[in-house]
Amino acid sequence: MEVNSYLLSQKGSWGDQGDGTYVNPVLPGDYSDPDVIRVGDDYYGISSTLHCSPGMAVLHSKDLVNWSMIGHVVNDLTSIGPEYNYDSMNRYGRGVWAGAIRFHKDKFWVYFFTPDEGLFMSTASDPAGPWEPLHQVWEVTGWDDCCPFWDDDGQGYLVATNFADNYNIHLIKLSEDGKELLHDSDKIIHQYKGSEANKIYKINGTYYFFHSEVRLEEGVEVRVVMMLRAEHIYGPYEEKEIIHTHGMDVDREPNQGGLVQTVSGEWYFISHQGTGGYYEGRTLHLLPVTWIDGWPIIGNDTDGDGIGEMVWGGRKPINGHPAAVLAANDDFDRAVLEPYWEWNHQPNADKWSLAERPGYLRLYASQPIDKDNFFTVCNVISQRAFRTVRNAATAKIEIGGMAAGQEAGLCHFAQTYCTIGVKQLNGTRVLKFNHSGTTVWGPQLTVSALWLRSVWDIDGINRFQYSVDGVHFISFGDAYQLGWGNYRGDRIGLYSYNCESEQGYIDVDQFCYEVARSGE
Repeated sequence: MEVNSYLLSQKGSWGDQGDGTYVNPVLPGDYSDPDVIRVGDDYYGISSTLHCSPGMAVLHSKDLVNWSMIGHVVNDLTSIGPEYNYDSMNRYGRGVWAGAIRFHKDKFWVYFFTPDEGLFMSTASDPAGPWEPLHQVWEVTGWDDCCPFWDDDGQGYLVATNFADNYNIHLIKLSEDGKELLHDSDKIIHQYKGSEANKIYKINGTYYFFHSEVRLEEGVEVRVVMMLRAEHIYGPYEEKEIIHTHGMDVDREPNQGGLVQTVSGEWYFISHQGTGGYYEGRTLHLLPVTWIDGWPIIGNDTDGDGIGEMVWGGRKPINGHPAAVLAANDDFDRAVLEPYWEWNHQPNADKWSLAERPGYLRLYASQPIDKDNFFTVCNVISQRAFRTVRNAATAKIEIGGMAAGQEAGLCHFAQTYCTIGVKQLNGTRVLKFNHSGTTVWGPQLTVSALWLRSVWDIDGINRFQYSVDGVHFISFGDAYQLGWGNYRGDRIGLYSYNCESEQGYIDVDQFCYEVARSGE
């Protein structure tokens, strides 16, 4: 199954295959730095969001294969710091990094570091929210990849990496309410080059400390997945590698993630592909776990060396649940945005509305911080671009409210950007294509409604189209290679700005994003 699934994944198949099997990735988009828990027969996961708002995505599954986004932990990134606000936008690639989710005292707990502001936490009785206002546990720089743990006696601990200090991994006790670190208990429990991705578990009375680190294997530096175990939480620990990683050409280094046990007692590992640089970002994978001599071996030990290898698919852990549909569609009829939407940094709340015209998303135009830099345009709303064999994202926008100097439309962005939109000039509206500052002007538009579409296939080469009737679409602009940047895969979204004034708006009637499930 593994070889065939690998071939399928290269052709764009993913997730639930409808016959009791699945193919990795289970989510073909940027769900980086995952962690997972089971509560009852439900599975909950989180994924880092960096500079996107709301922050720290929350996901739900009934079978570990089919996942849906249900909310976010951090509603307002300015609760972390002012650099995330629309008038600064200064945290690209930073912000909400890897964290951990746990269930303790009938509540869900999430902890995470930002590299610049420190350690934060929040709790919720319902993982879909609302989450308690974000609490800053520790103002510090240079730390990441934390995980809380509560022992049988109720004492809480936090494990985390100080990457600014030679990647020392610390274990520190938590206060009873989990909102403070008891720094006099701090102990370094491990150190190795690049050590991070920390998780801590207690399984059958033994403490297991999961992490990854950078080691030299076959003459090449790769990130490997390690497990430490001990009879006491402070050690001494013994160590074992539990899955081989081979780099981007083979498996893209599955590493960051979490162990989870099903109701029936089977174990699995939810991970991302840790190697970046791909337009779809770091995709979500499910790997089986086998316990051998008290060690959890991830994947399949195909060569008998006691260390697992990447698995590209297999039997679903749990049957009877429908296949996930990555239908990131929105007609904006709800009072809140669907959870798959995220803003680029914290938006200006006065410049967008779902209430001013019910059934539409109104996006007002703002002046960019830097008129020559698309990455300083506030209130760009976007979602993840997926890697499948067929992708088509179509937005219907009404442009009657546009003002002189305003530009609005559909965009892709990561390290670079590409847009198709409308620019209002001298009382007329003109179609415009822009690839990172290189523009192509199109026809004058006399309609009040416009459909804009982006289409791409598995190679991530995008073509824009437009339509004035929603039926007949015309290609416009050059091809654009979707990309990776700031630790993020490509984003597909909507924008509206005006370099001349704070005037004008568009109304987004609907956004429809269709993806394919299977490959060729």
